[in-house]
Amino acid sequence: MNERLLWVDAPDGPSAECVFSHGERVAFLKRYGEHPMAFSALQPGMSYFDMPGVGYIAYARHWGVDFVLADPVCEPQRIEEMISAFAVRHPHALYIQVGDAVAEILRRRYGYYATQFGYESKVTLRDWDLRGSKKQIIRTALNQAKAQGVEVHEGRCEKKTREISEAWIRTRKCSRNEIRFLVRPMLMDYTEGTRYFYAYRGDEALGFVHFDPIYRDGKVVAYAPNISRASAAFKQGLWYPMMVHAMDVFKAEGIEYMDMGLIPLLLAEEAETRESKILRIVLTAMRNWGNSLYNFKGLAFAKSRFQGRFVKTYACHRYPMPAVSMLAMFRLMRLI
Repeated sequence: MNERLLWVDAPDGPSAECVFSHGERVAFLKRYGEHPMAFSALQPGMSYFDMPGVGYIAYARHWGVDFVLADPVCEPQRIEEMISAFAVRHPHALYIQVGDAVAEILRRRYGYYATQFGYESKVTLRDWDLRGSKKQIIRTALNQAKAQGVEVHEGRCEKKTREISEAWIRTRKCSRNEIRFLVRPMLMDYTEGTRYFYAYRGDEALGFVHFDPIYRDGKVVAYAPNISRASAAFKQGLWYPMMVHAMDVFKAEGIEYMDMGLIPLLLAEEAETRESKILRIVLTAMRNWGNSLYNFKGLAFAKSRFQGRFVKTYACHRYPMPAVSMLAMFRLMRLI
């Protein structure tokens, strides 16, 4: 390989230097950023492994462990090349929320375990409608919002954003801090392409959903709802009406699909041979008994109502039970 490489390292937190300028990294994002977390990987606190002319890998370091977030942002045919170069410097990294192709490369070349981490749900907007029994709760929420005079409009409302967010966080399972890493922070320096939808009753803003763009070959092909906040006063919630409004807008614009994002710890009943049996047992137990940390079941229920196409996502790890590393990741995310 004759291309110049620079590995960016830091004990904890963001790197001190980068090969790519911000504009160069954004150019790769717009060309190859089709993973639903590609935009989120530009959040504060991330480090980057840059390969000029090819792309980059985003990762965060905590407690001395490197956590790769999502797939490499590069041409699909060069993913293995990027992973191979990254592994020279980071042979014990954990890969979180990566797709099947990355999982298979890590298993085949480095003997990694690839344990299911959940599903991503993708809704084809061309076929999107509100029919079907599983969408009854969505229709009920729409009717309730209409009856109470709630309307949804696109556009940012800075005045109420922080107030709504702080009130919403206080109602969450983990209310001490805003979750990061697998969920990007609400405030980011880079926001190009982000779309904002707010629910109002009269002049009062009651909730919002911020959507991040998903790119292919320089074009926005989808959006992902990465930040959502709403008043707890509505029994059926405001998330459904805001999502439906945004999806109708995106459908009219010709956007291909809505990526609902990760449904964490929702695992297929049948295990794969490349999975760690012990970690799978632990993750299943977390989903069944860990709702005090995070609303796993509620999130799965809400996202599944939209009847999207489920795609498996994986956590890839070198050892069968990476206990310390998983604990470090939960601390990085501020779940514990």
